Amino acid sequence: MRLHTFTSETTDPHERGTELGTRFGALVRETSARYVSHFELLGIPLPRVREVAEGSLAALREWHPALATESDAAAAAAGIEAWRVAAVGARTEVLAAAHAPGECTTAVHAPAVGPPETIQTWDWHAHLAPDGLLWGLRTATRWLKVFTEFGAPAKIGVNDAGLGVHFNILRHTSDGAGPGVPVHAIARRVLEDAATVAEACALAASATVSASTVLTVATWDGARADAAAIELSPAGVGVIRPREDGWIVHTNHFLDPVLAAGDTVAALDPASTTLERFAHAEAMRSRMPGLSATQRAAALCGTAGGAAPVCVRRSESEPLHEQWETLLTVALDLSGFALDHRSGAPDAAGRDGLDRF
Repeated sequence: MRLHTFTSETTDPHERGTELGTRFGALVRETSARYVSHFELLGIPLPRVREVAEGSLAALREWHPALATESDAAAAAAGIEAWRVAAVGARTEVLAAAHAPGECTTAVHAPAVGPPETIQTWDWHAHLAPDGLLWGLRTATRWLKVFTEFGAPAKIGVNDAGLGVHFNILRHTSDGAGPGVPVHAIARRVLEDAATVAEACALAASATVSASTVLTVATWDGARADAAAIELSPAGVGVIRPREDGWIVHTNHFLDPVLAAGDTVAALDPASTTLERFAHAEAMRSRMPGLSATQRAAALCGTAGGAAPVCVRRSESEPLHEQWETLLTVALDLSGFALDHRSGAPDAAGRDGLDRF
């Protein structure tokens, strides 16, 4: 995956969206077209894609209008209809209509002393995301740095108040009913407006969603680390706190016992590796405290190296829409306000090091 870097200094959402759509118009259009084709391949007809995208955009406009304005402006500057960009920002909501699976592994450590130590793999389809965006932007009160796709408001990121967000998709039997606020927009607003775990939980819970996701939030106020995994679904919100050793590990199944009863990934998708990856990351967590981001990536793999289940490789023998691959490894530095990243799986990050944004 090719990563593009852009910093926007305007605090006006219309100007910010216009900047994005003007500078990266071709990539905004291309990303939208790729997703529309992918949805059709999954059996989601174009009228349904548009219906979900427009419904999600309307829900976003009510919940956090600035992000809807930003999306509309990016579409106008890129020269495409607003719903086509909204379909990328709401791609989790569209995919919920097909109950399509997703993969990612996150491990966050909130130690008793020192800032949080985090690592995540982003596992997705390479044909949908040949390009990604590292985006620096500001609000009226703070700076953010995020990794995202062209057309989505955020995915993984940090703010200069010492808060970071990791992002994993989930699936629940309640998904897909009615319009909901896009979960990628919830991640963005948490970065914009929260400085503590409690504030992040309250903001996330204030949104009505139509798709499930877990936002694993970590914070550092200069003296104390904190973390929580906020599981969102139309059926409710679950908050997973760190274990006694300070770790939270999350993949793509619910950990909240009530929400887990409606999980459709671990229970119904035999192709998902969520349980295997979870068990591996759990087993590796004792190896990772106190390490640099590069060392942490290597430790996540363990002695298995590139054969570890957290290093997802696509199989060319599978249909294109079933080819999964680890496209990005990223760690958050909350005290340094930075994302440390490497395209590809954590074994490559551990071997070659990570770049800093």
